[in-house]
Amino acid sequence: MPATVVVGTQWGDEGKGKLTDLLAAEMDFVVRYQGGHNAGHRIVVNGEAFALQLVPSGVLYGHITPVIGNGVVVDPAVLLAEIDVLNAKGVDTSRLVVSGDAHLIMPYHRELDRVTERFLGKNALGTTRRGIGPAYADKAARVGLRVQDLLDPKIFREKLDVAIKEKNAVLAKVYNRLPSSADAIATSYLEDYAPRIIPMVADTVGLLHDALARGENILLEGAQATFLDLDHGTYPFVTSSNPVAGGACTGSGLGPRDIDRVIGIAKAYVTRVGAGPFPTELANDTGDLLVERGHEFGTNTGRRRRCGWFDAVMLRQAVRLNSLTEIALTKLDVLDTFETVKVCVGYEADGVRYEHMPYHQSVLHRVTPIFEEMPGWLTDLSQMTSVDDMPRAALDYVEMLTQQIGVPVKMVGVGPEREQFVSFAAR
Repeated sequence: MPATVVVGTQWGDEGKGKLTDLLAAEMDFVVRYQGGHNAGHRIVVNGEAFALQLVPSGVLYGHITPVIGNGVVVDPAVLLAEIDVLNAKGVDTSRLVVSGDAHLIMPYHRELDRVTERFLGKNALGTTRRGIGPAYADKAARVGLRVQDLLDPKIFREKLDVAIKEKNAVLAKVYNRLPSSADAIATSYLEDYAPRIIPMVADTVGLLHDALARGENILLEGAQATFLDLDHGTYPFVTSSNPVAGGACTGSGLGPRDIDRVIGIAKAYVTRVGAGPFPTELANDTGDLLVERGHEFGTNTGRRRRCGWFDAVMLRQAVRLNSLTEIALTKLDVLDTFETVKVCVGYEADGVRYEHMPYHQSVLHRVTPIFEEMPGWLTDLSQMTSVDDMPRAALDYVEMLTQQIGVPVKMVGVGPEREQFVSFAAR
């Protein structure tokens, strides 16, 4: 049975966790394929909120095997703390599997992330300062430590000694920071973390291919989103991995032909955290209202999100980059109180109209959005469960988005709870 990918189509925070949790009811495996604990997925079940960082969203189902794939960077302390919180809430995490090829976030990665952001000052990238970027940098430089290294203390210590020598030189000479202790790190990772993590470690590539051979269902869950992708996002204001659907293959070990469904998650408006271009941003009372109604603060960091109207130009690009088969639209209910709503259908810069995102960042930074305005519905959508219940203006908005992006909207979220959605699949 081919696999399904869930991918964010904007700048993250679209509601991937909720959708993954919803789809997991029909799956056997849920795989996180990239990112670290810089992306939080918030899921609400029966009024109880779960904030997941590294553990895949499917963990809330008893029949799911949650998998942390090789493309993820793992902070062991964060992972174990998250497991402890879930266990305390009665969630069984015993089925969790971690790829031996996933890279470890080390204490010096966190320190480098913090001091680098401070050093950049007003040019800071807006990272979460949790060591994600430096860990991926070490992976690319081939000096990273992997989860499987925890199984061999001798190899772990040899690799650590090589890495920390260079890191301490940079921290001391460039940033005037005290050196990290290799002995202290080795003790934490090999004595405190390894005994709990080693039982979870497996050949996840073999595990997933065996599952496909048995006809089982696999859901691949990305963190962040398309326009935070290292290659295709609004560089340099991006993450350090590949959230796009292609990253699901490299980050899990499945091949392109193993995937036949790619669901793009899009908010009914757009949000962004941190620095970077944002053509439809609303730095006014309307933006403040979206923040208030949408509770637009980071799940992990608490940072206020920037808000703006829906951007169809972005979505057309996301369709191209991910080969999207369908869209799940979230938070439509946040727009319930607006008398009119707007959709960006194109950009204009220097007298040129753009239907797709301009490749040159200098152009993107100065584009003016071209809006189409539609009447709002001024109706509470949160209790609606059928298309037939929805007001005409809300249906017109969804249909307009479908026409603009060229991919059908199959599901619409109308609230934070797992069951608060309306299926458009039959339309």
